[in-house]
Amino acid sequence: MPDALAQAVAPSSLTGDGGAARPPGPGPGSALVDAVALNKPRRTLIPLPRPVRRLAGPLLLVLVWQLLGTFGVVGERVLAPPSAVFSAGWELTRTGELTDHLLASLTRVASGLALGVSAGLVIAVVAGLFRLGDELLDSTMQVLRALPVLGLLPLVIIWFGVGETPKIALVAFGTAFPVYVNTYSAIRGVDHRLVESGRTAGLGRLGLVRHVILPGAVPGFLVGLRFALTGAWLIMIIAEQLNATNGIGYLMNQAQSWYRTDIIVLGLLIYGLLGLGADALVRLLERRLLSWRHGFEGGA
Repeated sequence: MPDALAQAVAPSSLTGDGGAARPPGPGPGSALVDAVALNKPRRTLIPLPRPVRRLAGPLLLVLVWQLLGTFGVVGERVLAPPSAVFSAGWELTRTGELTDHLLASLTRVASGLALGVSAGLVIAVVAGLFRLGDELLDSTMQVLRALPVLGLLPLVIIWFGVGETPKIALVAFGTAFPVYVNTYSAIRGVDHRLVESGRTAGLGRLGLVRHVILPGAVPGFLVGLRFALTGAWLIMIIAEQLNATNGIGYLMNQAQSWYRTDIIVLGLLIYGLLGLGADALVRLLERRLLSWRHGFEGGA
């Protein structure tokens, strides 16, 4: 009898409200609580706009760099401080020399990207949609992808000479493969359940390609485009330092002869800013084309 009484009283003493003891684990309202918690706006550690917070890291790096140059920790012959770099940039801009070199580089990269991205996209679609295209093209693209792009420079010069064509050809060759690999993988990675749902809805092969497969491959294409944009500038740095008469790479090569580290660093900063601008362009395309997709955006 005492044991039975103890068992009857124990739940009330645990709950404190005279009712039955709550079972372990999440209760009936836990799903609602979790949903409310997930929908609450995230708090940021620094109450500043997101663009300002993204610039905080580079600005801090520039400040440390300037202090190292000001106090003589790093000599100007080794690495010019930001003040000297900005001064050289202003002088080259004032004379119009920097603008001419920048336009030459932009023209080459744009031409090479147009050819490389178009070729990579078309080959990826053919190899991804058709079994025969996969058997004929994918293995060939994988072999060519393993070739070092800059190692082809002597051969490209023999083929096309030392004008604009070899530089554009190198950029096209180097940017086609990131687009191909990521787009091809995205096409083959489309969820089979979506394809079956499209067939159930009455879509034919062309309708599946247009409304299911290609839209599902857009994220992969944009990833490949991001890699292609970065790779284009890396290739152009080397291509413009060999057999070139203008361009940012040519300007840096000329500055090396005079130990002008300020101009060399200026060229590197221009390449970095161009890469940042290209990445921002791809992010804008992602927001426009993938507005239906909501992914994880990081915690507070």
